[in-house]
Amino acid sequence: MARIAIYGRQFTEEYNDSIRHFFDLLNQRGVEYCVFEPFLQFLSENIEMSVEGISNFTKQTFDPKNVDVLISIGGDGTMLDSTTFVRDSGLPMLGLNTGRLGFLSSISLGQIDEAIDQVIEGAYMIDKRSVLKLETEQQIFGEENFALNEMTIHKKDTQSMIVIHAYVDGKFLNTYWADGLIIATPTGSTAYSMSCGGPIILPSSSNFIITPVATHNLNVRPVLISDQSIVTLRVEGRSEQFLTSLDSRSTSIGSDVVMTLMKNNFHINLIRLKNHSFLKTLRTKMHWGYDRRN
Repeated sequence: MARIAIYGRQFTEEYNDSIRHFFDLLNQRGVEYCVFEPFLQFLSENIEMSVEGISNFTKQTFDPKNVDVLISIGGDGTMLDSTTFVRDSGLPMLGLNTGRLGFLSSISLGQIDEAIDQVIEGAYMIDKRSVLKLETEQQIFGEENFALNEMTIHKKDTQSMIVIHAYVDGKFLNTYWADGLIIATPTGSTAYSMSCGGPIILPSSSNFIITPVATHNLNVRPVLISDQSIVTLRVEGRSEQFLTSLDSRSTSIGSDVVMTLMKNNFHINLIRLKNHSFLKTLRTKMHWGYDRRN
């Protein structure tokens, strides 16, 4: 019997019945589970759910070795937050989608029964997703210097463009005059990079994508590089501070910070249910094959 950790954020009232059904299923099947403490408090106050006897955890007390699966309830942002609990443990993750598009949290609430059955039985597949690692002399993200989706540099507190000097394996690639620059993993190809004109690539692709944000030079386009490459970035501009992000975590940096990006030495393991695939999710989320004239 799988031991499950449940992480989540607040959700709107329309999801109350589905989330209540989710916990009813766990209780009926006798599943051992624990819930992120702030989320458990939200549940007790909003869906008339008794939390007596339910184990809880915080970021400080969570130990991936004590559970078999982590389930994230929310959108892709919630799923990305969950990776900071899992880190390099290899703990499999599953996302129940109460957000909007949901490429990471790809399981709809209508598939809860199917998902719980497969998790309990261990009858699922694992997709190994590559992870970015950011190194700086200042260690600006501490031990959470990794990203499942992307690393982004962006202008801050100014209307002026910034200038980003990019090198691949020590060789000069380009100087980007833009609002920012994205270094995306294959998983992140359907996130911010896609909204900025970057290509969609399959999760198994051994690539990173370098995508400019609102570039001043119209002939500059996204570039696909090997995930064995090392990318070095230097940024300058009229402002003294710039914004850099790893997935949903952001901090300010100065022009003295040199950023080095590479493939991390661990994967994030995402659960894929039977009869599900990335291509099927892509078609569904992007409405490919639907004729809007109908």
